[in-house]
Amino acid sequence: MTAYFIRRLLLVIPTFLGITIMVFTITRFVPGGPIERIIAETRAMQMGGGSGTSVRAGTDSGQPLSKEQMDKLKAYYGFDKPLFQSYLAWLGKVLQGDLGRSTRYHDPVWEMIRDRIPISLYFGVLSLILIYGVCIPLGMAKAVRHKSGFDNISSVVIFTGYAIPGWVAGVMMLVLFASHYDIFPLGGLVSDRFEAMGLWGQIKDIARHTVLPLISYVIGSFTVMTLLMKNTLMDNLSADYVRTAIAKGLSFKQAVFRHAMRNSMIPIATSFGNNISILLMGSFLIEKVFNIDGMGLLGYESVVDRDYPVVMGILVISSLLFMIGNILSDLCVAIVDPRVRFA
Repeated sequence: MTAYFIRRLLLVIPTFLGITIMVFTITRFVPGGPIERIIAETRAMQMGGGSGTSVRAGTDSGQPLSKEQMDKLKAYYGFDKPLFQSYLAWLGKVLQGDLGRSTRYHDPVWEMIRDRIPISLYFGVLSLILIYGVCIPLGMAKAVRHKSGFDNISSVVIFTGYAIPGWVAGVMMLVLFASHYDIFPLGGLVSDRFEAMGLWGQIKDIARHTVLPLISYVIGSFTVMTLLMKNTLMDNLSADYVRTAIAKGLSFKQAVFRHAMRNSMIPIATSFGNNISILLMGSFLIEKVFNIDGMGLLGYESVVDRDYPVVMGILVISSLLFMIGNILSDLCVAIVDPRVRFA
């Protein structure tokens, strides 16, 4: 098993290189980059300043910058080198811990990401606790009470939640509970007077700002995890080894917890690592709705603004998290099921 995990770790390297090369290539050919943005802003300034303040165009096509200015901009943003050479230069900096500087805000990319990681981590950890802490017992209860009133009513509730995207539910909750009834704040993570509050006041303030975004984060995952737990447990309860255990004198409750429960946790363990990587990166739609300045919103704004260093920096972290999450999933399966032996 140790050799298997070593091979999986070694596979991270070519996978990471493949992902970053593909996205790096795309960023070089997608229009609307930092140079195009500067050209558009310069042209808008010239038009706003009138013809008397116009800078002589570098070309006859209305180019507001001269060839020398364009060459300097290309050199500054690294567009003056061939694609592969630019990628190797970027990769060398990444291996040294330097993710570059934002072309939009001119701040170090790592500092921008580092400031937002705690926010996404906060919501990600709470989401994981709620999802696994509620869905596993709920799925077990639905399995042992299959076709009962509790099972039918809970199925209607969770399928309704699954049919509504998290960000749509967030908008609906903001309109109802924040705007109409004024129970929760309209957005953000803390109030304007947060620094002036005492410790208990700050805790309550963060809790009030957390409720609605947290519901939006977990509303979709509840259905998948609950039904996965229910269906897997039902399959194990109908298996021969459970009937044999009951026939030998074990109670139904003992058969569930001692035998069926552990085997039913295998599919749950398979998805654990992937859930970590996804939840820690946040959701840009939910963060946009609630005005939460986390990793998801940063990624969305960097794509919209064509802020390629930030896009690549987030890609580095998200791809590594995803690949490590897959390895963690295999490890969780091996822990839950001792029969598993990875070759």
